[in-house]
Amino acid sequence: MKVAGDRRYHLETLRRFAPHTLSEPEERVINLKNVNGSAALVTLYQTITGGFSYPIEIDGETRTLSRSELMDFARDASADLRKAAYASLLGVYECRRDELAQIYQHLVADWREEHIVLRGHASPISVRNLDSDVPDEVVASLLETCRENVAPFQRYFRLKAKRLGLERLRRFDLLAPLEHQADEIPFAVGVELVLRSFRGFSPRLADLAERVLAEGHLDSIPRAGKRGGALSWDALPGRTPWVLMSYSGDVSDVTTLAHELGHAVHALMAAEHSVLTFSPPLPLAETASSFAQLLLLEAMLEDAEPRRRQGLLAKYVDDSYAQILRPAFRVLFEQEAHRMIAEGATAEELSAAYMGSLHEQFGDSVEVDDLFADEWVSLPHFYTMPFYDYAYALGMLLVLALYRRYQQQGEAFVPAYLAILAYGGSKSPIAILDEAGFDIRSKTFWQGGFDLLSDMVDELESVG
Repeated sequence: MKVAGDRRYHLETLRRFAPHTLSEPEERVINLKNVNGSAALVTLYQTITGGFSYPIEIDGETRTLSRSELMDFARDASADLRKAAYASLLGVYECRRDELAQIYQHLVADWREEHIVLRGHASPISVRNLDSDVPDEVVASLLETCRENVAPFQRYFRLKAKRLGLERLRRFDLLAPLEHQADEIPFAVGVELVLRSFRGFSPRLADLAERVLAEGHLDSIPRAGKRGGALSWDALPGRTPWVLMSYSGDVSDVTTLAHELGHAVHALMAAEHSVLTFSPPLPLAETASSFAQLLLLEAMLEDAEPRRRQGLLAKYVDDSYAQILRPAFRVLFEQEAHRMIAEGATAEELSAAYMGSLHEQFGDSVEVDDLFADEWVSLPHFYTMPFYDYAYALGMLLVLALYRRYQQQGEAFVPAYLAILAYGGSKSPIAILDEAGFDIRSKTFWQGGFDLLSDMVDELESVG
C-alpha cells in the first residue's frame, strides 16, 4: 500500500470484504452450495416470470403483450388504459404470489445465514453498503431523510390530480403524462442548449463536451438495427469517450444528450488517474450526468413560456419521485421484510407490510388499490440484488443537494464540484465528498435536495 500511489483505492477495494471472508474450505463450500442454492432460486424466479405474458383490451381487441410493451400504457393519456395495464401486470403476479413469495423467503433466509451468521455483517443491508463503500450510518441518514420528506411529493400528487381532472390521484395514474407535446428541437439547437448550460456553470465543462463532438465521438442518428438506449463509454484515461444515443428531437432527447455528455465530461476530468482509478465509484457514477440535467433544466426554464415551464418542472418532479422516494421506500420495505422473514412472516403478512409502505409514501394524496399489495413479488431487484435500489435515491438526491449548495454559494461552489469530478475513482465516495467539503453523514445535507424539490412544487402550486 505504501508504494501503490494512485492505485491505492483500487487495492483497498479488492480487500474491502477481507474481514468478512472465511477460510478457503468454507468459501469453497459456499460457492458450491450457491450454484444449486441461492443462484438456482434466482434462476427459477427469472424463468417463471420471464415466461409471463400480459393480456390487455385495446379498442375492443384483446392483445397479449410483453411486460415492457404493457407498461408503455402506464404512461398513456387514457386513465382506463393505465388502470388496465396495471391490472394485467399485477393480476398475473397475484396468481403466482405464493410460489414467488416462497422463493423470496428462502433467498432472504439464505442471505441472513451467509452474511449475518457466517460472515458477521452488522445487518442485511450492510453487505450492499460495503459493496458500494458507503458507511451504514450514511445510508441510514439518507433513508430516514427520505422517510421524513414525503410532503413535497404528496403536495405534487394532489396538484397532478387537479391537472388531470381527477378528484384524487390513483396509483394507476402515477405515470400519467402532464406535459403537452412541444415542437421538435433540431439537433443543432439541442447541442447549443446543452453547451450553453454547461458553459454558464463552467467553461471547462463545455470545452470537454465540445471535444466529444469535435472528434466525432457522438453517434446520435437514428437508424435501422441500431441498439436502443444511450451510453457513454470511457475506454481509457485521457481518451475521448464515445457517446451513443438516438436523437429524434423531443425534450427527452436533449436531456439524454446532456446526461451522456455529463458522463463523458466526468471521465475526461479524471484523466490524470490510472486505468484502475479514473472511473467514479458507483455512488458517484451518476453525479456529473444528473447534475448536467439540472443545468440543462435551468437553461430551458429561462427560455420557456409559462405553460412550457410548468411542464418541465412537473416532468422533473415526476422523475425525482421515481428515482428518490420510490426506491428509498422499496429499500425500507426490504429491511422490514428481512426482519419479518427471520421471525417467520407469511406471504400475506409481507403483502400487508408492503401496502403499509405505500400508504406511508402517499398518505391521502393517492388512492392505492388492493391489487398493489402483491406488487413486491414483481420487483426483480428484491430477488437478484437486495437493497440495490437505494443507489438511485443516493445518486439523485446527492445531485439535488449539491445543486442546492450551488444556488446558495454561486461561483464559490464551482471549484469544489469540479474537484469531485477530478477525483474519478481514486478515493472512496465519502472521502471524495469530505475533501470537497460536503458531509453526507448529516441529514441536513440531504435535506437540501428536498428543499430544492419543494421549491419546484411551490412554483407549480402558485400557478394553480
